[in-house]
Amino acid sequence: MAAAALAALPLSLMAESADKAHDHAGHDHGHDHGHDHTDKAAERIHAGHFEDSEVAARSLSDWEGAWQSVLPYLLDGTLDPAMAKKAESGEKTAEAYRAYYEVGYATEVNAIDIENGRVTFSSPDGSYGADYVSDGYEILTYDSGSRGVRYIFRKAGGDAKAPGFIQFSDHRITPEKVSHYHIYTGDDRDEVLKELTNWPTYYPADWSGEDILHDQLAH
Repeated sequence: MAAAALAALPLSLMAESADKAHDHAGHDHGHDHGHDHTDKAAERIHAGHFEDSEVAARSLSDWEGAWQSVLPYLLDGTLDPAMAKKAESGEKTAEAYRAYYEVGYATEVNAIDIENGRVTFSSPDGSYGADYVSDGYEILTYDSGSRGVRYIFRKAGGDAKAPGFIQFSDHRITPEKVSHYHIYTGDDRDEVLKELTNWPTYYPADWSGEDILHDQLAH
């Protein structure tokens, strides 16, 4: 499950690509987009505008649970209505958006389970896992001026096949449970940080394809 790090490209270019990549299905599920101070702050942060002082460390428990890859639902056509909706206001055709997300969502890991610091990855070839501990976070600045936070965890022991580092991105910058996330993996911390084109995305394992479609259409 090594990340396909684009080491040959300048970080600024890849960051610009990532900034565009994350202009997809929203990440504030269940959030009431009202106009009070709290809501405005959440929207500002979600858009990638925040100060370093607002960022806080997070524990692996924020992502605890059983998760499934969204990729199969893109490939089998379940998410076609979401691609069509993007095309209505975006710069690409629905077919082009689908191709774009095929690259973004690409992964061989169809399921991830996270419990008590243990992360188990499941693929058609079998399962493997390891224990992970926090290795801090990194703030990325994109060419557009928006920013993102990558929360990083380092392998502390486990199967050799398990990646040395896992990094989460979910448009949040403080401790909070999430309803889906992007994950980046590999054995070189810095190289994993450079991977901004492929962002395998996971939703709760008990969500149906229709649940995921509804979620994406809602945003």
